[in-house]
Formats: sequence, C-alpha cells, structure tokens
Amino acid sequence: MTALSFGFNDPATESQQVFGAVMNALARPGRLQRLVGDLKPPRPLTPELAAIALALADHEAPLWIDAELAAVSAVAEFLRFHTGAALVSDPAEAAFALVSDAASHLPVVRFAFGTAEYPDRSTTLVFAASGLSEGEGWALEGPGIPERQRFQASPWPRDLAAIMHANRSLFPRGLDVLLAAPGCVAGLPRTTRLVEEV
Repeated sequence: MTALSFGFNDPATESQQVFGAVMNALARPGRLQRLVGDLKPPRPLTPELAAIALALADHEAPLWIDAELAAVSAVAEFLRFHTGAALVSDPAEAAFALVSDAASHLPVVRFAFGTAEYPDRSTTLVFAASGLSEGEGWALEGPGIPERQRFQASPWPRDLAAIMHANRSLFPRGLDVLLAAPGCVAGLPRTTRLVEEV
C-alpha cells in the first residue's frame, strides 16, 4: 500500500464532516471545532492540514504549499492525487495556502486578497498548530463573537497578527485564516479583530 492510498476511508462522509467543521470555525471565530479524520499523509503534512485540503481543494481551487511541504515530493503527489487540485507556485493563484512551519515568513502581500467586486476571490491560509486553546491568549472581537473571545495557538504563526491587522484596512477584501491542530480546527475570518495579547 502506497502513501497515496491513505486518503479518507469514507470520502463523502468525512469530507462533509471536515467541511462542516471549517464552516463552523469561520462562523464562530476563536472557538474550537472538532476535526475528524484518520489520515496518514506524508510528513511534514499533518493529518489536519491534509483533511482540510481533501475537503476543500479541487480542480477549481488551487493549492499553494510552504517551503517545508514543497521540499518533500510525496506531499505534492499526495495532494494532487486526492484533491485533483493544481499546486501553484504563485501565491496569488491559490484558493488555499497550506503552512506547516508557523515560524516561516510568508509572502503575505502576494496572496490573493480578493477584489472590490469579488472579495471572496481570496486565499484562505491554513496553518498547522500543535495545540489550540480557548480562554487564554489573544482577545478577539468581531461578528460571531459575543463580546470577546480569548484564543491561543501554539505556536502562534509568525505573520498572523500582521495579516489580521491588514485585514482591517482592506475589508471587505482580506485573507481568511484556519488553524488546525490534532483533533480540532479554529477560524479567524477577515472580520475578526485582534484586540490584545495576554
């Protein structure tokens, strides 16, 4: 059995479950949503990044992967085989960007931020995390958040604060963010504001 064969056991059901978790995560910023799946993708692609890619990417939704993922040819083979999505080198062409190394410096200004006419034509950044938690860390405000929500990711992606601050000046354009850790996913859509860090 090759690495390419380790996709969803039940593609229709599992992709719908992951899709639902992602939509709930974006509707309830900073709140953890259960992420199911028992994928065994080639490392350093995490099972959580793989599950989100398999549920969301397709021939009409290209993927960009960071340097750590791109350095392993089996990762690209796995993603192409299971999603049918093109892997693009130009960040502006990507519907989704998979980031396995939170410490890496991303080409943020080169991603698609959408246009005034079509703000939804933007890149969604999907970061791998070792852990996510509510009730501590950054204070979040915005639609879908009653008053304030505390949220922390470990590690905190290097460019995340800058991305979210840029979203405020660009709205309705901007980059939506997903953070995926073992067993869960959290969303920080472009409408979410970082208020303070504790």
